[in-house]
Amino acid sequence: MNSTNLVLLVFLLYWLIVIYLDRRGTLGKYNITAYGPILMLRTTKGQEFLDRLAIHKRFWRTFANIGLPAMLIGMLMMFLLVLFIDYSLIRSFQTQTVPQPGKFNEPRNIFMIPGINEYIPFYWGAIALIVTLVVHEFSHAILCKVEGIKVKSMGILLALIPIGGFAEPDDEQLLGKKEEKETTTEQEEPKKLATRSERVRVLTAGVMANFVTALIAFILFFSVLGSLSPVGDVMVTNVVSGYPAEQAGVKPDMILTGINDKQVNNAHDFLFYARTLQPGSNVTLHLIDGRIRKDISMVATGSNETRTGVRVFNVIEGSPAEASGIKEGMIIVRIDNTDIKELDDFVNFMNSTTEGQKVEVNLLSNSSANASMASFDIELAKYPYQTEAKKGFLGISYSPEGATSYSIGISIGQFRARDYLAMLKSIPSLMTGLSGWILLFGLPMFGPGGEGFQGFSGLLLNFYEPTGWAVPLGMGIFWILNILLWIGWMNFYAGLFNCLPAVPLDGGHVFRDVMTSSLSKIMGNGEKVEKISNSIVIIFAVLILMSFVFVMIAPYAAHGF
Repeated sequence: MNSTNLVLLVFLLYWLIVIYLDRRGTLGKYNITAYGPILMLRTTKGQEFLDRLAIHKRFWRTFANIGLPAMLIGMLMMFLLVLFIDYSLIRSFQTQTVPQPGKFNEPRNIFMIPGINEYIPFYWGAIALIVTLVVHEFSHAILCKVEGIKVKSMGILLALIPIGGFAEPDDEQLLGKKEEKETTTEQEEPKKLATRSERVRVLTAGVMANFVTALIAFILFFSVLGSLSPVGDVMVTNVVSGYPAEQAGVKPDMILTGINDKQVNNAHDFLFYARTLQPGSNVTLHLIDGRIRKDISMVATGSNETRTGVRVFNVIEGSPAEASGIKEGMIIVRIDNTDIKELDDFVNFMNSTTEGQKVEVNLLSNSSANASMASFDIELAKYPYQTEAKKGFLGISYSPEGATSYSIGISIGQFRARDYLAMLKSIPSLMTGLSGWILLFGLPMFGPGGEGFQGFSGLLLNFYEPTGWAVPLGMGIFWILNILLWIGWMNFYAGLFNCLPAVPLDGGHVFRDVMTSSLSKIMGNGEKVEKISNSIVIIFAVLILMSFVFVMIAPYAAHGF
C-alpha cells in the first residue's frame, strides 16, 4: 500500500469515528461541533488575554479603519479579476482557443488546501495555513472586545490534524442574527447591537491582519534570501554504468565545480574540458555532495567522445510526442536539418514552428555510449498554454541543457542557479510595476523560470549554501525561508479571497453594509433598502460561485471530459 492510500485510509477511519461520536452525542458533551470531518473544539479560556490586548482601543480602531480602504481595493481587484477571467474564457469559446484541461482549472488547485493543492507543499503550507487562520480570527476577536461585542468562544479547527483557529463572536450583536434559545420566564437585558461602523471594523480587521502579516513575512523573506549563495550551476544528472566515474564513487545530484583545478561554470566549460581528456590521463573532479566539498580522482578511459542534446524529462499526455512514441529519457539531437546541441537550439527551433507543421525528430534512446538512434515524423499541434502564441506544440518538458562525457562516464545538466537566485532577489525592485506583483504572487505556479517555485527543497537545495551570519543555521536557513515564503503567500491570498463581495466571506458582509449605507443616502433608511442590499449581495455571491464553476468546467466542455 502506497503512502497516499494509507493517508486516505487513516482519514476515512478518523471520519467514521467522528460520525459515530457525533451521533452518540459524545462530542456535544465536550462542546465540540462536527462539520463533516472538521471538528470545532471550543473553549472560553483566553478571554482575559483578549481583554488585555484590547486595552489599546485607539490603536486597534485605527488599524481596522485602515483595513476598510484596503478591503475595498482588494474587493474591486478580485471582482474585476473574476470578470476578466470569465470574459477571456467566453472569448476563447468564440475564437476556438479554449485552453486544454490542466492544473490551473482543477478543483483541487483553486482552493488553498495544503496536500490537496499540488502547488502548495504539505508541511510548509500547513504551518502557513494555521498562522493565517489564527491571525485572521484573533484579529476579529480583539476588535470584538474593543467594540464591546461578546466573544462566546475561541478554539481550533481539527481535521485529523490542526488546520487553524477561530473566534466565535455573538452573531446577534455583530450581525443582528437572532439566535435560537430555550424559552425562559426570566427577563433578559437587551444586548448591545453593533453599529454599522463597529461591525465593519470587526470584519475588516481579519483581512488587514492578513495583509500586514504577509508584508512582514515577505520583507523578512527577501532580507534572509541575501544570506544564500550558489555553490555552482552544473549538476551530475547521470553516471554511466561501468565507466570510471561510477567506480570512483561519483553519484547523481552532485554539483560539479571543476575538473583538474579548472573551474566549471556552465555546460560549455564542461564540454571544453572533457574533450581535452586523453585515455589514461588522471582526472580529478571537484564536487559538492550535500554541501560537503569532495575531490574524486579517476583515470580517463576510452575516447574523449562527448554527446550533447536535450533530454526528454516528461512526455505530456495526449500530445503529438506521446502519440509518436517518444519516451522519457530519450535525447533530442536533431530536428529536421537543425542540430540540437543545447537547450537554446531546441527553444529557438520550436519558437519558429507553427501549428500543423510536420517535423522529423531524431533522438537517442538514452545517454549510454551504445544508445540507438530513432527518428519520428510528427505533426505539431497548437500551442495550448498561451492563446496569443502561434508556435507549434510537440508535447515534452525537458531537462536542463547538458552533455555526456564517456571518457569519465558522467552526464551533466546546467541549472543556472546564480541567475535563478538573482531573479528571486530582484522581485522587490520590480514591485513598482505590475510585473513584480505578478511574479511574486505567481511564484508557486510559475516561478522565475516558468516551472513553479514551492520553496527551497529537493534538488534545489543542492545548488545553494548559507553564508555569513546564516552559516551556523545550516539547513535551518532553508526552513526559515520556506516558512516565511508560505506565510507571506498564504496570508496575502487569504486576505484577497476574503475581500470577495460574497457572503459568508468578510467581504460580503462589508459589501452589504457599504451598499446599505450608500442606498440609504439616496432612498432613506428602511426595510426596502435592506432587502435591495441583501438581494445585490446574493446576486454577487451566486455570480462569483458560478464563475469558479465555469473556470473548472470550461476546458472540459470544449475538449471533452
